[in-house]
Amino acid sequence: MKFCSDCGARVSFRVPPGDRLPRHVCDACGAIHYQNPRMVVGSLPVWGERILLCRRAIEPRLGFWTLPSGFMENGETTAQAAVRETLEEANARVELGPMYTLYNVPHVDQVHIVYRATLLDLDFSPGEESLDVALFDPADIPWNDIAFRSIRHTLDRYVADRDGGSFGFHTGDIVLPGHN
Repeated sequence: MKFCSDCGARVSFRVPPGDRLPRHVCDACGAIHYQNPRMVVGSLPVWGERILLCRRAIEPRLGFWTLPSGFMENGETTAQAAVRETLEEANARVELGPMYTLYNVPHVDQVHIVYRATLLDLDFSPGEESLDVALFDPADIPWNDIAFRSIRHTLDRYVADRDGGSFGFHTGDIVLPGHN
């Protein structure tokens, strides 16, 4: 960031009074411009025993499989973001269930949230950001082609919880070696 979005003056990168981290601070109006983690929100849509996955048509991880998810927009709740992303990526309508997983991904400044969901019908198709959309039995999930570790952990937990007969809420940190 070079210029203040409030007044247009130059900003400097420094620790403002009362803070402990460097921030972009406007030298003219004093506005502090915080840069905070982005929320990635999605759903784990199921139809019976099968799970709906999307094959990515965009980078990162083009061609790999994921749950329908994406960045939360201003003015929406996490639940609204999950429903919207499912519709955008898979043209799928869902009844949203409880929040299921929350993974902190600090090396990319993100928090990933996934809700359990039930497909309302089988009328789904790839959205603009998906090459393909398909239902998978857990045994047929393309485990080696899952796009993101948070999605892999979510799918692992779902299969284990389903097999155990009880669903919980799961959290964790996805930390790359050397990134603490």
